[in-house]
Amino acid sequence: MRVKNKIKETGTAEAVSSIYKRMLTIRRFEERVKQLYRGGEIYGAIHLYIGQEAIAVGVCDALEDSDFVFSTHRGHGHYLAKTGDVSGAMAELMGRATGCSKGHGGSMHMFDPLKGFMGGNGIVGGGIPLALGAAFAAKYKGTNAVSVSFFGEGASNQGTFHESLNLAALKKLPLIAVCENNRYAATTPVKASTADEDMAKRAAGYNVQALTVDGNDVEDVSQAIHKALSHVRAGKGPFLLDCKTYRVEPHCGIIADTRPDEELAIWRTPEKDPLNRLQSQHPDLLTDKQVAHLELEVNRELDQAVDFARQSPYPRVEQFTEEFIR
Repeated sequence: MRVKNKIKETGTAEAVSSIYKRMLTIRRFEERVKQLYRGGEIYGAIHLYIGQEAIAVGVCDALEDSDFVFSTHRGHGHYLAKTGDVSGAMAELMGRATGCSKGHGGSMHMFDPLKGFMGGNGIVGGGIPLALGAAFAAKYKGTNAVSVSFFGEGASNQGTFHESLNLAALKKLPLIAVCENNRYAATTPVKASTADEDMAKRAAGYNVQALTVDGNDVEDVSQAIHKALSHVRAGKGPFLLDCKTYRVEPHCGIIADTRPDEELAIWRTPEKDPLNRLQSQHPDLLTDKQVAHLELEVNRELDQAVDFARQSPYPRVEQFTEEFIR
């Protein structure tokens, strides 16, 4: 059962260990995916989430299954944080019928509606208006659900971002916009594409409440999302989180990484790493022995997920037409 409380306020061993394990699961999952990709067992472009784990886990830890999450092309971490479904995610990436999208979606199109995970999107900014629609539906039906849209700073320059934020504010819709400001839109640095990278200013233009967050500090993210949820669930309209972070891996597996070595070195230091950051904040709860134990658990689960995928059949074309074309 998911532990749902503010880490800083509780500081319990259970809460901290749960959060750390979920971030570790995403990290090791992505590392395993990279190995399988290089080994020819996963095809197509993959967009790894390494370095941004604190955002997905910090946000999704506070959500219910009835809350909606709309992801991006870099969505493995979002999926795992919202659903906990390691085997379904791995089987999907390996193109098997037992995957979360029955092997038809792949890396950018993982779905689990029962857990409120409404899929990724290969179109930059494409998930934002979809999240707006879910927010409208929640208000129209009178539920207490919120709709969360993850997107990068590059997507904040798209018309979909501005139109959706404006309408959400106008109708006071329960939308939480989570900007994963990782400083690069594919290979374009934020300074070359965005006149002012302070997303809070953009939110203010639509009378939307916003917080700037250290996206590599899961405790900071946790506190911010709880503030956002209190605001949105109270019917006060949308909220924006500008999470400052950095993706450690290249944009995807088929594009060379041209970022400066000195910049990469800074963001790969232990002080910047989300996992090391949480352990340093709770050395009494996340001892080296406890971390080693969690490593064993996570690696065992990943071994089982890979075996499950390898033993699963590939989907049939007929299955796609039977289940998805009606």
